[in-house]
Amino acid sequence: MKQLNLFIELTRLKKPIGFMLLFWPCAWGLTLAYDFSNDLNNYFFYLTLFFLGSVLMRSAGCIVNDISDKDFDKKVERTKNRPIASNKVSIKLAIFYTTVLCSLAFLVLINFNNLTIILALGSMPLAFTYPLMKRFTHWPQLFLGITFNYGLILGWTSIVGEISIVPIIFYLGAIFWTLGYDTIYGFQDIQDDEIIGVKSTSIKFKNKPKNFLFICYVFLISSILIVGYIMNFNYFFYISLIITIIHLFFYQIRFFNSKDSLKCLKVFKSNNLTGFIIFCNILIGRF
Repeated sequence: MKQLNLFIELTRLKKPIGFMLLFWPCAWGLTLAYDFSNDLNNYFFYLTLFFLGSVLMRSAGCIVNDISDKDFDKKVERTKNRPIASNKVSIKLAIFYTTVLCSLAFLVLINFNNLTIILALGSMPLAFTYPLMKRFTHWPQLFLGITFNYGLILGWTSIVGEISIVPIIFYLGAIFWTLGYDTIYGFQDIQDDEIIGVKSTSIKFKNKPKNFLFICYVFLISSILIVGYIMNFNYFFYISLIITIIHLFFYQIRFFNSKDSLKCLKVFKSNNLTGFIIFCNILIGRF
């Protein structure tokens, strides 16, 4: 039981926000592309596969992140007790767990078409090099956005079998979404990060964080509007999008406080709701 609890802590399975933020872009891309005049069983089958893949790859990513950041985590109050940083789990065992999780994720992946499999495998270097970016650039959140929203493209190609301008536009907008929410997340550790020399957009834009968030969310909403126009979505889609705008600009930005770590975490977690609302926006537009 002790090892099981350590595994759950290591993979953050008790913190579903991580894998849900990986899952929602997959669901967006799939819902954009799927022909709902066909059997819905296939839609829910693919949705389940993407959910399982998100949980497995997020779990593996957490372990790789903790291995890479072991020495940093020891110096940060919020992370110093993580299993690897506190030497409760060895590097060797952590690598074994990562291998098992990636193998299970591959078994999920082979259920998709060849293009989706190739694209997914091509994203692996992004997933496992992201933890290194905070050492070299103030834009690690950009690399996280490129990685975390890659599923939007995969969701599209799993149905269509080719890439088009629609998922690319949405993908670019979703990257700005991640830039926003992970900047909020980064403010929890900003004091420790500055001391140990870790870089982030939270540090880069610490004097005007709300301005940066505003720009990020404008890009996200703009990409959704462009996609809705290209896909010829109905009027109800644009009406429903008002809810997304209210949530992003009148809840997240308004109540975000860079000096309050608890409020930062609360606003960050609300992006699970953001993902769900946008998912509903797309469904409304499709029907």
